[in-house]
Amino acid sequence: MSKYRHDLPHLKGGIFLADGGMETTLIFNEGAELPHFAAFVLLADRDGRQKLKDYYARYLAISPGGRSGFVLDTATWRANADWGDKLGYSAEALKAANEDAVELLSELRAERERPGAPIVINGAIGPRGDGYKAGKMNADEAEAYHATQIETFAGADADMVTALTLTSIDEAIGIARAARRAKMPCVISFTVETDGNLVTGRTLRQAIEAVDAATGSYPLYYMINCAHPSHFDTVVSGNEAWLKRLGGIRANASKMSHQELDESETLDAGDPADLGWRYRQLTRRMPQLRVLGGCCGTDHRHVAAICEACVPEEKLSA
Repeated sequence: MSKYRHDLPHLKGGIFLADGGMETTLIFNEGAELPHFAAFVLLADRDGRQKLKDYYARYLAISPGGRSGFVLDTATWRANADWGDKLGYSAEALKAANEDAVELLSELRAERERPGAPIVINGAIGPRGDGYKAGKMNADEAEAYHATQIETFAGADADMVTALTLTSIDEAIGIARAARRAKMPCVISFTVETDGNLVTGRTLRQAIEAVDAATGSYPLYYMINCAHPSHFDTVVSGNEAWLKRLGGIRANASKMSHQELDESETLDAGDPADLGWRYRQLTRRMPQLRVLGGCCGTDHRHVAAICEACVPEEKLSA
């Protein structure tokens, strides 16, 4: 049974940390083979599972005194039907992989959770297609497509689900509707280009307001991921109501565009200290931000810098 699904601790205040760029860390820093950028393939054997546990453990060791909670993503960003088919996974094998990803985090939570520092298990959902290109499904198609993975998480110990790196408003609407039908708390995270807009040209405001209008504001909150803070800093300035719906940031440390990142053969890890400073400015402006982590090119060093910059001193000394 899920531990926090009906009482999510990070909705009660305070900052919770998240992990960084799982796939880029495993490929470039750990030398893992991840076909089609799919981290869930590591669950297939003991060595791969240990590599994932070691990856998570580095993040859980960050917060001094264990005073910050964590929202940990399952290794399932690519574990949907189309990508599973490319990797040779049957529907049954893909379902088992999603369940196994949750079980791995359940084991870690049992081993490492401490009083005052809850660990929330977050079922990670990726886009049907490429996270840097516009999606082509309508909302009904997206709801039907993503329902299987969401229902799998609902039947496991996942506390919530988050759809990451979304470029399509329709896909976001479909995912939120599927989560509502499965009675799973959900978060929608959009990615933006260097101009702060979705790749389709729609603004972040338009995306959030459209999903809220189509789903009765079902998402718990929204996030931005896989973009450098300088790409969206001016977009999230102001006091409009839609900005209050932003509850988390998982940015890149690299200032490269998505096209430049896609074509790069090396990892641009940016500057962890600069990233932490930028997060500090964002949290001062938007105190409702509750989940802070990283995306492509970031690792435990970046999240440690974010923690140092953003977790209040009184929290660290509590």
